Amino acid sequence: MKQLPRRTFMAGAGSAALLTAACGNGVGSRGAATIDARVDATLNFLYSKYPNTVELRDKAVGVLVMPVITKAGFGIGGAFGRGALRIDGVSVDYYSAASGSVGFQIKAQQFSHALFFMTEEALSSFRRSPGWAAGAEAEYVLNENGENISAETTTALSPVIALIFGQAGLGLGATLQGTKYTRIIP
Repeated sequence: MKQLPRRTFMAGAGSAALLTAACGNGVGSRGAATIDARVDATLNFLYSKYPNTVELRDKAVGVLVMPVITKAGFGIGGAFGRGALRIDGVSVDYYSAASGSVGFQIKAQQFSHALFFMTEEALSSFRRSPGWAAGAEAEYVLNENGENISAETTTALSPVIALIFGQAGLGLGATLQGTKYTRIIP
């Protein structure tokens, strides 16, 4: 059996420590009530900071809200968070979001995101899937400047519109590409 060099082991241990230090992402929370409280606070922040997203909410048939996604990596990286799917303002399901990556990276960041399902077909496909992965079917709207999210988000024709907001930490950009959503029981 081949032993890993100490440097490789230490880098992996450091990555693991960053990933487990994912405070505030819902890990170990006390169930649905905690997730719902975080979702409420996240939506209040989103709608007050970006008022034109209220129109987007009103057109959507469902919204998946991930209050905090924690992303960390040093060579090997990962991201995790938990949230709720809301239909008509009521949580109907709970989901985890997870992704992994390998390559040159040094990052530790947190962000919030919401997936607005604009059609019944997109929402139904998401809910039927045993593990839905964010990809080409979603239109991504990034807010990297702390300014207002483009008004075009309220008139987009995409079946799923993904908003990323509230970024904090060390790392450039936030993306949902490759993120897998899995239904959970909190």
